[in-house]
Amino acid sequence: MNKPKIVILGAGYGGIITTKKLEKLLKANEAEVTLINKHDYHYITTQLHKIGAGTAPDGKIILPIEELIDNEKTMFKKATVNSIDFEQKSVSLESGEKIDYDYLLVALGFQVETFGIPGIDTHAFKISSFRSSKAIYHHIQKQFSMYQEDNNPARLTFAVAGAGFTGIEMVGELVEILPKLAKTHHVPFEKVRIINIEASQNLLPGFDQDAVTYTTNLLKSMGVEVLTATKILGCTENVVTLESGQIETKTLIWSCGVRGHQLFDDAGLQTVRGKMVVDKYLRIPSLNNVYCIGDNSVFMKDDQTALPPTAQVALQQAPVCAGNIIAAIRSTDLKAFEYRHQGSVASISDYFAVGKVGSFFIKGKFAALMKKVIEAKYLYCLGGPALIVKQLFNFQSSPVKVSAKQSQ
Repeated sequence: MNKPKIVILGAGYGGIITTKKLEKLLKANEAEVTLINKHDYHYITTQLHKIGAGTAPDGKIILPIEELIDNEKTMFKKATVNSIDFEQKSVSLESGEKIDYDYLLVALGFQVETFGIPGIDTHAFKISSFRSSKAIYHHIQKQFSMYQEDNNPARLTFAVAGAGFTGIEMVGELVEILPKLAKTHHVPFEKVRIINIEASQNLLPGFDQDAVTYTTNLLKSMGVEVLTATKILGCTENVVTLESGQIETKTLIWSCGVRGHQLFDDAGLQTVRGKMVVDKYLRIPSLNNVYCIGDNSVFMKDDQTALPPTAQVALQQAPVCAGNIIAAIRSTDLKAFEYRHQGSVASISDYFAVGKVGSFFIKGKFAALMKKVIEAKYLYCLGGPALIVKQLFNFQSSPVKVSAKQSQ
């Protein structure tokens, strides 16, 4: 009898943790597991803002997949998924190869939501992957070099669109790195502008007022220009157009929302911003043996509210998903997913943070320490104490080469 084939698309938080859980739970020769990912590395998505600003070495953020999985239990394939035939139960790769499955997990991560605003696709920088974040770093470096040649103040104006977690964390990294770059390039730092633009009335929409007030005051004390209740109408390589006027800048970093992967839309399925609604067992009800977690899924915590597309949600879904795939193979009962919010912490540079853990509001250096604890906990899940030690004391430059894409 042929062993059932489990195919996992994506090696982000959901995909990699599901893979590792399957490796622990599956019996010998019980199933074939194939993990497919566009790159041969896993990157820590919640740390991409550090790559964008150059405040962390590449080796702290990206980890070789081959070192994270058990290669005797999981076959890893570096490939880009082109389409999925849900009727034939096969995945088509860009190379032309087809991979059959009996059980499929779609965990391909998010795509940036631009809301159709003119120029965002072409001219805004995105914190969406290691490569796109690295492009921000190259671009910022180039702006300081070019300023020495033309003294164009737009080169020293850095705008971040969005004041949710990602936007605030990106602003914090800019606050940390830009004074150093100004000094290196002999540019007076008072000529540098950092602008945070948010369409909602406050920074950190959805957070308690204590967090909003603390973050707003802290950023302003750091010299950040905070523009709330301000919508972006469009952008070019030189100008960001707002409802209230224009900002001359060559750097707009976009962090205003995400949508699911286009594969579901391409397959003609009914989606919610590219995402599929899943049942309590993390399955897509309309498809046979197809599971979906993380940014590609919509999980309703009640009749009207969906869980947010956060790393915390994906990390909690992954072990439940792995268990349910195995339960399906063994014809035993599946387990319903129950989300337990464990708190949220947003870093503001390497020295400050803000968040809520349980019922406690935390801020400042203590919150920054808690953020580091959360990061260490994830590393422990990935590779145990050895990986934590390696990350802390043995950073190595990544072999990944990224061009200065979009640099002006």
